[in-house]
Amino acid sequence: MNITSKSEIKRKALIDATIELVNNNGFHATPMSKIAKMAGVSAGTIYLYFENKQDLVDQVYLEVKAAFTSYAFRNYNEEMSVEKGFETIWKNIAEFKLKEVEEAYFLSQCDNTPIVDEPVRQQGLKHLQPLLDLWEKGQQQGIIKKVSPYSLYAFSIYPIAFLMNMQQRGVYQLTPEHIEEAYEMAWHSIKN
Repeated sequence: MNITSKSEIKRKALIDATIELVNNNGFHATPMSKIAKMAGVSAGTIYLYFENKQDLVDQVYLEVKAAFTSYAFRNYNEEMSVEKGFETIWKNIAEFKLKEVEEAYFLSQCDNTPIVDEPVRQQGLKHLQPLLDLWEKGQQQGIIKKVSPYSLYAFSIYPIAFLMNMQQRGVYQLTPEHIEEAYEMAWHSIKN
């Protein structure tokens, strides 16, 4: 195994440990020493990859956000109709959140608490640009309600996180029928 591979393995272990510990304990109850121990590296090794705990969490957020948006926009192209494009993106997001539960929960925590620096959060938002562009196109065509992208996101995308959390708690099972119902409700909440 070459040094680059060992380095990549250690970095990946640190990222995975950070996600798991932040998800289970919260940001403030996750010391660097615990992350290092779970990753199987010395505490000093973290500082070869990240400046400090904030940098670690910020970088993990950006990497997970990039993976999330890559998944969200697969099979999507801007030539699709607004409705078909939204359906493709929405269902990809739902699938990601159900398949990559730890990563989705980490993003949800980062989006709903101040653990990620605001400039990093804004950088993460840039990953969603194709969705924002689709909504803008839909608004220009009179298909999507003329409200802020924050309202569009809150009423159409954010409910997926709630349903995922209910499934994680064991109080609700997201069947294919439920996902289709949720998509229909999301679409009807933003269309004119």
